[in-house]
Amino acid sequence: MAQNSQEINYESDRTLKNEARYPGALILSKIDNQVYFDHDGIEVWCDNAVFYKEANFFKAYGNIRMQQGDSVSMTSNYAEYNGDTEFAFASGRVLMKRPQTTLETDSLFFDRLKQEAYYRSGGKVRDTTSVLTSRIGRYYMEQNKYSFIDEVVVTNPEYTINSEQLDFYSESGYAYLYGPSTIKSETSTVYCERGFYDTRADNGYFVKNSRIDYENRVLKGDSLYFDRETSFASATNNIQVIDTINQSKVTGHYAEVYRDKDSVFITKRALAASLQERDTLFIHSDTIMITGKPEHRIIRGFYDVRILKEDQTGENPMSGRSDSIYSDQKSGLSKLINLGRFGDKKPVLWSGLNQMSGDSIHLQSNPETEQLDSLLVFDNAFLIQKDTIEGYNQLKGKILTGYFEDNQLREVIIDKNTETLNYLRNDEGALISINKTLASYIRILFQDQQIEFIDYINAVQGKMPPEDEVPQNQRTLAGFNWRGDERITSKDGLFEGKPVPELTRIRGIEMPEAPEEFFEEREEDDLLLDQNSRLKPEILKNRAKDSLKYKNEKVQDSLKDTIEPVVKTVKDSLTGNQE
Repeated sequence: MAQNSQEINYESDRTLKNEARYPGALILSKIDNQVYFDHDGIEVWCDNAVFYKEANFFKAYGNIRMQQGDSVSMTSNYAEYNGDTEFAFASGRVLMKRPQTTLETDSLFFDRLKQEAYYRSGGKVRDTTSVLTSRIGRYYMEQNKYSFIDEVVVTNPEYTINSEQLDFYSESGYAYLYGPSTIKSETSTVYCERGFYDTRADNGYFVKNSRIDYENRVLKGDSLYFDRETSFASATNNIQVIDTINQSKVTGHYAEVYRDKDSVFITKRALAASLQERDTLFIHSDTIMITGKPEHRIIRGFYDVRILKEDQTGENPMSGRSDSIYSDQKSGLSKLINLGRFGDKKPVLWSGLNQMSGDSIHLQSNPETEQLDSLLVFDNAFLIQKDTIEGYNQLKGKILTGYFEDNQLREVIIDKNTETLNYLRNDEGALISINKTLASYIRILFQDQQIEFIDYINAVQGKMPPEDEVPQNQRTLAGFNWRGDERITSKDGLFEGKPVPELTRIRGIEMPEAPEEFFEEREEDDLLLDQNSRLKPEILKNRAKDSLKYKNEKVQDSLKDTIEPVVKTVKDSLTGNQE
């Protein structure tokens, strides 16, 4: 038995020598008890061994078991160990066990000085909840961290992760994804090129080209948070929520998606639009909420709603404003509503230079083509058209019904207690008089957005005094309110007067810092194992194709510190306390 602690100690039932075949070696064999080695805290049991005592090196065969303290155990069919370099190699059904994980591979390198294990011929790690496989892997025992590259797959009963490179912390179950990565389940697919996933809590944080694909929705954003257990996802900055069934899209800078409830909440410059090439209806408001199954989506907008519907020419868009909006994608019905939060500012709609307002406005579109079909203005209906030179033509009543042709107003009917005030001009455009008329029913026809014909039913003809006999205070009907300065003429006008939102600072996920190479440069006569090893020295060298990807510059915070502020940011955003 060796007395020096740096020398390998051994016990064997049988000890032989065969100088012809194994010069300078002891041949150790099991009879009743396995061959036993002990060296600085590592213990090895095997059926047979060839021990080069002077070189402090042995090769072990059959039912091998290695034990390092209480934390690491390994079994294999074959193993080598150098006591001077404290470097080991194992092959043939290698199984390394740690308290939280087990590693299976065909061959494994183990550096006791660095407390690192490495494989490059394929390996499988079993965690308490998942199975992780890759072609190349490196295990850092002091950090309880695995670094996997090349064909990385994490299999869980609920999902599968595929990644180019993945770091996994076995104690916490945290996984960091680098390069193109996907997390697939029956209900969703997450894609990112940089991300974090808690494999035990089933939630994650994703940046860099991140997106979540549901059965009928796609969520994109600079930063995504995803919780599988609650079927909840949120997105921050430059987000898109695409409805693949109804061909519509909502954008903004903060969104929440509740998959089980079929609902989406979006704010910060929220804008909803169909994906039709023509006749698109844009809806902007401070907050947009979408609910309902794919076949019956409901869009609700709250606070300062602005809408725009461009015609095919783009010259005379229809636009409107209201406090709130309710839009049913199945029926094509949109309701502009005043809930009185900002005073008595009635919903208003412009078709060309025709302004229509009332207590509420209903727009009916064709659900298939999204072209406007008709509109209804309920209570205190008012139609105003700016005169070609000065003044305003005005028509009012209780209910207004309008009909569209190619998204342009073609006919309007005003019913009950109607009043009109018209500027009458001769062929040269000179003003003749201002006519006021009462009727029970009025029908108006339009040509190129201008009033072409008015038909009065049961009219009470008013006076037609010359212009100079009509004082200014009698040139408008009661309730007149021209709001032409609020008219929206382009998509940019939907946001006019609104400050550009200050975007939340996104905490990125850095690439990890490069560790030391697993195989260090050595002199020719300074071997990691021994000249009698099965492995040639060139095998024990780093290869470029097996290298992990790391960032170039140093980061201030380690990766393990990254998740804490990320989780805090997500929780704060859910409670409205966004950074």
